[in-house]
Amino acid sequence: MDWKTDLYAKVAPHLGEHTIFATNTSGLSINQLAAGVPAELAPRFCGVHFFNPPRYMHLVEIIPCVGSDAAMLDNLERFLVTTLGKGVIRAKDTPNFVANRIGVFSMLATIANAEKFGIRFDVVDDLTGPRLGRPKSATFRTADVVGLDTFAHVVKTMDDTLPNDPWHAYFKSPQWLQQLIADGSLGAKTKRGIYKKEGKQMFVFDAAKGEYVGAGEKGDEAVKAILKIENPAEKFKQLRASSHPQAQFLWACFRDVFHYISYHLGDIANCARDVDFAIRWGFGWSVGPFETWQAAGWQQVAGWIDEDIKAGKTLAAAALPAWALEADRAGVHFADGSFDATAGKLVGRSTLDVYQRQLAPAKVLGETAGLLGETVFENEGVRAFTTGDDVLVVSFKSKAHAIGPDVIDGVNTAIDIAEARFKGLVIWQTEEPFSVGADLQSMLPAFMMGDWDAIDTMVRRFQTTSMRLRYSHIPTVAATQGYVFGGGCEFAMHCDKVVAALESYVGLVEVGVGLLPGGGGCKEFALRAAQNAQGDVLAALKDYFMAIATAKVATSGHEAQEIGFFRNSDSVVFNAYELLYVAKQQALALYETGYRPPLKVAGFPVAGRAGAASIKGQLVNMLEGHFISQHDFTIAALIADVMTGGDVEQGTLVNEQWILDLERKAFMTLLKSSKTQDRIANMLTTGKPLRN
Repeated sequence: MDWKTDLYAKVAPHLGEHTIFATNTSGLSINQLAAGVPAELAPRFCGVHFFNPPRYMHLVEIIPCVGSDAAMLDNLERFLVTTLGKGVIRAKDTPNFVANRIGVFSMLATIANAEKFGIRFDVVDDLTGPRLGRPKSATFRTADVVGLDTFAHVVKTMDDTLPNDPWHAYFKSPQWLQQLIADGSLGAKTKRGIYKKEGKQMFVFDAAKGEYVGAGEKGDEAVKAILKIENPAEKFKQLRASSHPQAQFLWACFRDVFHYISYHLGDIANCARDVDFAIRWGFGWSVGPFETWQAAGWQQVAGWIDEDIKAGKTLAAAALPAWALEADRAGVHFADGSFDATAGKLVGRSTLDVYQRQLAPAKVLGETAGLLGETVFENEGVRAFTTGDDVLVVSFKSKAHAIGPDVIDGVNTAIDIAEARFKGLVIWQTEEPFSVGADLQSMLPAFMMGDWDAIDTMVRRFQTTSMRLRYSHIPTVAATQGYVFGGGCEFAMHCDKVVAALESYVGLVEVGVGLLPGGGGCKEFALRAAQNAQGDVLAALKDYFMAIATAKVATSGHEAQEIGFFRNSDSVVFNAYELLYVAKQQALALYETGYRPPLKVAGFPVAGRAGAASIKGQLVNMLEGHFISQHDFTIAALIADVMTGGDVEQGTLVNEQWILDLERKAFMTLLKSSKTQDRIANMLTTGKPLRN
């Protein structure tokens, strides 16, 4: 603490009069630190706790001290939410704040119950990861990723600062963990921790034996079957009733976390919503612990916890708080707010103006559900709706938002409606991904029957829809997040504007199934190359060609701009919950500034036969060097033919339809190839690409 106070004194003279002075500590009291801050800085001092890795973990905890200025905290929250794209929780100044307090306790309870029921660490991870809606790293792999020394430090903070906590006996690093740390086995950063890999063999530490054993054991099939039960109430009923040690272990882990969060809710959080968001955003759970309890039937679960406490089965003997056992309690989250245990009442959402930008904010179970806006049109593939601001929003209903005939028909109808009644059209999905591309499954009947004319018509319809997005009489905007693959990328490329979440993963990946982009992607890159060329179309085209031929995927909205999937004039938004708001504002801005659709390109230069030959020469080298297969060569050569304009002279002027026709014909040629058919079949059956 002394060296922090000394540091603050050295830094203070160099800070501007409006500079916010924040500490990112996760283990020290913010109010104790504030006591060492110069008086003039005290109103601008607070804690700001990020979660690693900060790019991917949505949570930031703001921890005010007693003297923190309210306006400063609001401005800080605005900055964190919009500029950095974070989900912000205002935490109380208690040890480890909210997320680590609950998340680390959950891990400690899991460790204690694994020992109690004799469950191996790899089995624990098989049961407590995705099967519970949690990250693949589950429990012990998470500890390895965090670092066993770091994990032990957080546990030590709880041990030192929470002596009166009824669960204090468990705020200790187990002997086996202390031994691993002493041996320098700190987890992923030392390539050895609870898990280690030797060659291709994975090993896991066996605490009972004190040595590593072969990893890979899985949970019992009967227990995994219980976890697959969709009804939460029935699932928990069967877990508790089962005599299988793994089922009893899982029930105990849930029960002890429920017990802990209800007992400490008033101490550590402003309401139950903050606990659930903290765990979802900071630890990657798909459903928060209070949400899980409420979904399983509050009264039923509360009664079971109370029974187990009285039977001495829980980790602590502390009674459930009286509010948790109220006879009429159905949960903690409701349409008009979330439960605040300190005030004994429901509290609503933050009224800070920055949240007005979130038209579809993250919700917890029990909050007002239902569809956003008023439905204007709906079919099997899409729902088009409005929220009363003269912009029509269209969302896909298909699995992974794949683009099949129903989606294409729906988008065309939405364009018709928008042109007649609205100022703009936004393509936005209620959840990621934006789209994984064309729905190959929808082509299967025609494909199996060899009805090539029907498939050709589908592809032509896809291309026509892309072009309608480009030349519609109203502005079109794509609001992307998650995967923006294949046909989804092509739709976005043809809109007037893209508003991309930072976490947009963008690519024309059709070569993975033995095809080339058939919805206008090849055409669009050929056109952009001509527009960007400084006299040499081929030079401008080569990077675009490689992006398609290698199925290159941009790993952010900014990288999508660098590669060329998105334009520099497109926007990247850090907070995905603001996507719809920003996309609508962009559509309205285009309309209000006198929008007119772009003029159709009469002709643009292509690289022609000479350009294709140059590209194919490089492909031959790759083939002979065994970097690509013969079928990879065939696909890439066809892509080159399409993007260079076909059998024409270099510099020939062609229009967009010329390239679209070449694109469609090449697509059909590949579709009839047995090797492409093998790739498609493998993708549909395994979900993985086949290299042949």
